[in-house]
Parts: sequence; C-alpha cells; structure tokens
Amino acid sequence: MKIIGVIPARYASTRFPGKPLADICGKPMIWWVYQQARQVEQFAEVVVATDDERIRGVCEGYGIPVRMTRPDTPNHIHRIWEVTEQVTADYYVSVNGDEPLIQPQNIRAVLPDTVIADEPWFGGVYRELTDPAELMDPANVKIVLGAGGRCLYQSRSPIPCPKGSLLFRYKKAIGIECFNKKALDFFVRTPMGVLEKIEDIDHLRFLENGVPIWYKQIESESISVDTKNDLEKVRLMIAEAQARQG
Repeated sequence: MKIIGVIPARYASTRFPGKPLADICGKPMIWWVYQQARQVEQFAEVVVATDDERIRGVCEGYGIPVRMTRPDTPNHIHRIWEVTEQVTADYYVSVNGDEPLIQPQNIRAVLPDTVIADEPWFGGVYRELTDPAELMDPANVKIVLGAGGRCLYQSRSPIPCPKGSLLFRYKKAIGIECFNKKALDFFVRTPMGVLEKIEDIDHLRFLENGVPIWYKQIESESISVDTKNDLEKVRLMIAEAQARQG
C-alpha cells in the first residue's frame, strides 16, 4: 500500500496572509508541520503542495519536497487532486499546514487497513468539543455521525439541536483527511451543490451526492492557527516544550 502525505499551503490567506511562513521559535510554521507528518512511517513520501514561489523557496531551503499547483486552484481538495496527477499512490492524506502541533499518532488514525480502489473513499478524524467558544465559532466544522462513523451532515452551526437530550458531545472535524484517487477525481468533476454553497464546506459535495465520509475519533490538543493570537499560543507551547527538553 502506497500512501502519500500532502500538506496544502497557500500564501494568500484572507485572515492571515503568509501564514505557512510565520516564524515559530526560529522556523517557519510549514517546517513544524512537515516534521510531525514525516514521523508517520506509513507515508512513502510527504510533500508540500503550493502555488506560491515564496513557500516553495523556503521549503526547498529546508529540504522539504514541494509539488507546485495552479494559482487558480479553488480549495485544498483540488490542490491534493493536482498532486495525484503527478504522483501515483493508493491514498493521499491531507494534513493541514496550519497545525504545527499535530501529533503523528493522530495522523495515523485516519489511515485505512486495506486498499479500496474501485469506488470513492474518504476518511477523516474528529474530536469532541468541550469549549463553548469553539462550539459557536463558525470556523469550526461540526459533524454528526451515524452507524460505523459514517458522516450524516456537517455544519458551521452547532449540530445536532439538543431539544430532546443534553447527553451527548458535539464533534469537530480535524484537518487530517484521507482520499483515494477516485474520491478526488469525483470531487473535481462534480459541480458545487446547494448545501456546499450555503455552508461553505467543501466536504458537503460528497455527502450531497451520496459519497460517504468515514470518521474516527482522536484525542487532540492541536491548535489550528487561524489568527495571530493562535500563533502566539503555539509559539508559547513549543517554546515551553523545548525548554522542558533541554
């Protein structure tokens, strides 16, 4: 089984331009993410997928493999699909380029046991939410699951509605995703649906067309760096970890 780790990275973030190159204790954020992903021994290769020459130059300076994608690529799933046109593998695992604290064991959790090649396959991971602020933040995609971890729906709103019971935990999708080639081909060849447009969630393109997404639970304290305040938190956590080590 050949599995490729892909770290999508773009410079032109609307909320935080240049985020992949933000300094964390003397190294760019993309370096920290790569160091975590390369610890996953199941990966035949880990590459950064970007359309930006600044990111490419920094990555190459640190010896990080880079695959260039088109500047008009609309989202990270399209960007991963472009990698599939350059590198053949059984699965492609997307690791968010803005989670420098992501743990290798949480990346391993998304890996399937067998090769599925004759139909689209998409797997993800989630964690339970405990902070009300996270629950109400529309940047956090909430999910509801059915039998076997099959995703029923995803939303930026808190779901499900607790009308009948409070005895449950809200679930948040984490930025670690595994696709086979058929799933990525399906995505780029299928037009955006109504729900995807409303929620602005790429994954709804699969659900609206009957393609399942399978989720596994993980325990994660990783922070997605969406703002400069998030960046300061991560800098502090990494600096403290370095101090403990030596």
